[in-house]
Amino acid sequence: MLYWLTGLSDGGDFFNLFRYISFRAGGAFLTSLIFCFLFGRPLIAVLRRTQGKGQPIREDGPEGHFIKAGTPTMGGLLIVGALVTSTLIWARWDNPFVWLVLFVTVAFGIIGFADDYAKVSKQNTKGVPGKLRLALGIIIAIVAAMWASANHPEALQGQLALPVFKDTLVNLGLFYIPFVVCVIVGSANAVNLTDGLDGLAIMPVMIAASTLGVIAYAVGRVDFTQYLDVHYVAGTGEILIFTMALFGGGLGFLWYNAPPAAVFMGDTGSLALGGALGAIAVATKHELVLAVVGGLFVVEALSVIIQVLYFKSTGKRVFLMAPIHHHYEKLGWSEPTIVIRFWIISLILAMIGLATLKVR
Repeated sequence: MLYWLTGLSDGGDFFNLFRYISFRAGGAFLTSLIFCFLFGRPLIAVLRRTQGKGQPIREDGPEGHFIKAGTPTMGGLLIVGALVTSTLIWARWDNPFVWLVLFVTVAFGIIGFADDYAKVSKQNTKGVPGKLRLALGIIIAIVAAMWASANHPEALQGQLALPVFKDTLVNLGLFYIPFVVCVIVGSANAVNLTDGLDGLAIMPVMIAASTLGVIAYAVGRVDFTQYLDVHYVAGTGEILIFTMALFGGGLGFLWYNAPPAAVFMGDTGSLALGGALGAIAVATKHELVLAVVGGLFVVEALSVIIQVLYFKSTGKRVFLMAPIHHHYEKLGWSEPTIVIRFWIISLILAMIGLATLKVR
């Protein structure tokens, strides 16, 4: 919205700053962070008052989690509210990729909100039926796939770009939409599975989002794509504003989610943020890089898949408990140790993902 202030500029005054994505990205970060500090406490108070017993705790979960009973959930409302508000203030409204990412974020956030509401109101951990959640997620992802393809350069439509291999494209044809569905829905659910300890999911999401933001900025500039030998997608640079808004909102949320958490993100936040990461990867044609940058989420999801498949076939378990962060809890690792070490892993993976921009 504030971008239109450039119409008041003569090219050498304060209003000219709003032309620059970097300036507006910084503004989006600060706006989102301030939003969380202003509305965090009031929102937590409302959630605590309306939810009563708070988020239900799994009876078969780690013993240390029972002391968290009564902690309110749906804290993702704070993050989503901050990043949507900040993005609308600082991003260009004529950019289709901004609206694409906002659409996926809000749509998955609504699914998550419904799931959280069902859990809190019924005081059980089941929530919305899994098949219904999956079906709604697939519909959202199909819309996103068509949206992204319509705004990609003709040469990139329906194509899969391979990291490291210069100018290499794989024509997915009819499989493009199913592939995008797997990326977005898979990302949303992988982040959802990771959100099991105080502060565990939000920091890796922030790291992954900021990494993808840098990639989006580079992919959206002709000079950078020529230097880095990556595919140019006009308009993706504006996504940096969204990712910086997410980073600011995530940092503000972490203030309240740091152990011991005053509020849980809930599915409202984890599904929304996971979907956002998938949408950004699709928009920038870096879907495979997301698997590296978000490698922690991939491992968390795979641990659940492996556990379920192995148990059904043998009646035995590979891990003491899945997702894998609970396995380490069962081994006796303290919660802060698991969280911080997983943060470190996420940062390392992000650096590897960024390296793919130059390694050709």
